[in-house]
Parts: sequence; structure tokens; C-alpha cells
Amino acid sequence: MDAHTHSHCKYYNITNDFSVAELAAFHGHLGPYIVLGYRIGKYVRGSFCDDPFQMKAEVYCSGTPPQSCLADGVQLGSGCTLGKRNIEIVPSETINCVFNADGKRVTITPRPFTLPARDTNYEAAIEAVAEEMYYQQDAELFDVSYC
Repeated sequence: MDAHTHSHCKYYNITNDFSVAELAAFHGHLGPYIVLGYRIGKYVRGSFCDDPFQMKAEVYCSGTPPQSCLADGVQLGSGCTLGKRNIEIVPSETINCVFNADGKRVTITPRPFTLPARDTNYEAAIEAVAEEMYYQQDAELFDVSYC
């Protein structure tokens, strides 16, 4: 891939640390999968490729909510977006995210987490799980494999 150089542009390839509230505002609520996707995207942007124009993301999941919400977080964290056409959801029985850039590849596999029981406080409990995940260490949330 050719490197984009836009030193004359003040809004090119900037990053942002989104808060829990900003993730919820973007997504419509706070859930574990947007948080997980965001953290995965941030990790990849910081450790694998810092230019979202040079990267492609594949989000492997059921293809339906709540798992597909992972893609919203990946977009915010990595900068790979539907508009740039460098992210896609690939229906799969397993969940992971694969990123490709400059002939390199990294696979991020979420660690299992427990969802609360569905009861009258389910949405609040989901929110609490997601907020806790936001503050966990990367190694607690996912495993990384470079190929």
C-alpha cells in the first residue's frame, strides 16, 4: 500500500481517546462489544499500524447484534471505517478481528466474558460489565497473534 502523506492537512489521521460516555453516545448505549471493539482498535492502532488508510479490518462474529457491535468499536478505535471501505463484518461462529497492513497481519481474539442474567436490571448490568471492561488491561480483554 502506498503511504499517504498529508502534512499540509491539519485533520488528517488524528486520534482520539473516546470516553465511556462518547462510546455510548455513538452507539446508542454502552455494551461490552462496542467497548471490546474499541479497545481492540486502539491496541491495533498503537501497536500494529497507526494509519487507518493503510489498514484493513475484518470482524469475525455472528454478524448480528450484540456481537456485530464489535465493528462499531473497531471503527472508533482503529480508524477503519465503512466509508473508507476498509472494514467488514464476516459471519463466523468464532469471534476475532483480523487486521492487515503492509503485508503484515495480526489477529485479535477476545477472551471470554460473562454476560449478566436477563432480568429486570439487565440493561444496567450490561452497562456495568461494559464500563468495567473499558478500564481493564488489554491482556485481560484479548489475545494477540502476529502472522
